[in-house]
Amino acid sequence: MPDPRFFETRPALSVGQIAEHIGETATRGGERLIRQVAPLSQADEGAIAFLGDRKHVAALANTGAGCVILHPDMADQAPAGASVIVSREPQAAWARASALLHGAIELEAGIAPSEAAEDDSVLIAPGVVLGAGVRIGRGTRIGANTVIGPGVQIGRNCWIGANVSVGFALIGDRVKLLSGARIGEQGFGAAVSRSGPIDIPQLGRVILQDGVTVGANSCIDRGAYDDTVIGENTKIDNLVMIGHNCVIGRNNLMAAHTGISGSVTTGDNVLFGGRAGVGDHITIGEGARVAAGGGVLADIPPGETWSGYPAKPIRQSLREAVWLAKQVGQRKPPRESAG
Repeated sequence: MPDPRFFETRPALSVGQIAEHIGETATRGGERLIRQVAPLSQADEGAIAFLGDRKHVAALANTGAGCVILHPDMADQAPAGASVIVSREPQAAWARASALLHGAIELEAGIAPSEAAEDDSVLIAPGVVLGAGVRIGRGTRIGANTVIGPGVQIGRNCWIGANVSVGFALIGDRVKLLSGARIGEQGFGAAVSRSGPIDIPQLGRVILQDGVTVGANSCIDRGAYDDTVIGENTKIDNLVMIGHNCVIGRNNLMAAHTGISGSVTTGDNVLFGGRAGVGDHITIGEGARVAAGGGVLADIPPGETWSGYPAKPIRQSLREAVWLAKQVGQRKPPRESAG
């Protein structure tokens, strides 16, 4: 269930009502009531899930979902007892169902600092807006014109700069957010549909553990359903992008312009040089290093240093670069044509 501090869950709908609203067909169990969306692995009998890729068919067999959205070619593989909606675009249909059942709690009228602060040691600069349900631990300072969205929880002795926005987030103690940081914005998720790409509602949170630093104008997106987590004492430079559902370990260091795609997992003590990039669903082991400008498209084992594009173990990458330079140097210049 999405965190009720950040998301409202609307009244339950029957499978038949959902199918009608999203323009699809319920082929089984149309009377069942559905109250939430969830992934196949986390869904219960009151949830609706989908199968978008045949490689996840094992998860379909083991799901506890009350309703599943399936392509017509897969409808005969629905779990016994589950209601079924058939769609030629299951992910887009699930996104539309999500919008029916859940909605983000909007920032409306702000609350007074005294309602949010643990005690008088909290310092809030002019122009700060605090949403309903915000809580701020003692000793924390918040810079001018920062916006803290509804339900956000901020720990003790934090330092939040000017013009920061924080939403859908739980923040530990001694966290620093430099000016312009964006925490908890909607992740980049879109589903292909017959009417063009549609946004997939992002129903997760951001969790910043104790001692995290986020540099100026860096962005950390909230999870699509699970959380985006930044581990203790990780230090993030300016202009870094971390996508939804990432789980970053403790004591990571990320230099400026690093880009981490969605659902990446890193171990503890991982280092990223400037402009490093990581593809989605990659795992980087404990103590690994990515050299500046490296483009990671495969898992990195613990303790290894990779470089280049596509990134490879650094010795291999350097050998290939030297070999290529030699080949270029050995080429004879083209002969000039006779005039």
